[in-house]
Amino acid sequence: MEYTVQKLGRMAGISPRTLRYYDQIGLLKPGRINSCGYRIYGESEVNQLQQILFYRELGVSLDNIKDIVTAPSFDGVKALRDHHEKLLKKQEQLNQLIANVEKTLAMTEGRTTMSDKEKFQGFKQNLLEENEKKYGKEIREKYGESTVAKSNEKFMNMTEEQYKETTRLSEALMEKLSQAMKTNDPSGELAQEAADLHKKWLCHYWDSYSKEAHAGVAQMYVDDERFTAYYDKDQPGTAKFLRDAIFIYTGQKLQ
Repeated sequence: MEYTVQKLGRMAGISPRTLRYYDQIGLLKPGRINSCGYRIYGESEVNQLQQILFYRELGVSLDNIKDIVTAPSFDGVKALRDHHEKLLKKQEQLNQLIANVEKTLAMTEGRTTMSDKEKFQGFKQNLLEENEKKYGKEIREKYGESTVAKSNEKFMNMTEEQYKETTRLSEALMEKLSQAMKTNDPSGELAQEAADLHKKWLCHYWDSYSKEAHAGVAQMYVDDERFTAYYDKDQPGTAKFLRDAIFIYTGQKLQ
């Protein structure tokens, strides 16, 4: 079966303009151009479009999708299995969130009770969903789906006491940063103590630690205006100062 841009777009639920753009950037080329100059897509292109839309649903950027699906080593069957596994995890997260909301409603309406532990699980799930909406795409592009999944799993398994410790570390970090900023020396003792606190905070969320990844996060605080705004809300320049301190702490070259 073959499809024009219009027919394939309708079937896939995307606009013809999107398909033309995919052709323009080399992500999805038509199988052929007919005598009238129309793009014509066959089974192979339909299958590739399906993969592209799966990756888009998972928040992968078009540039990364292009690298994946056009690589000589790309295995469509393996990719589908990976998609299936990720979607099942996403479904599980949504089911947990739905169940928690339903139970919270029932408790509010006096139809049931809810333990503090259950409330905390619901809080973590809500926080995870909020972070996913805000930063999920960027984090996945930078660190990959597997790393993010492991981090999310570690967070969901965090006890209330462990979560309180992350809050304490976060507050201690901001206080230490405020003190260190007054010295204007990212290599100084106070700044390096702040970098160490940041590492300890990260390790509560990360499955494993590396100096390079730590420095990468610090750079993201400067590159992404949302993170910069968070750290600079009380004192402008804090995000850059923390980045510099962490680069020194991890032995990376300052930019």
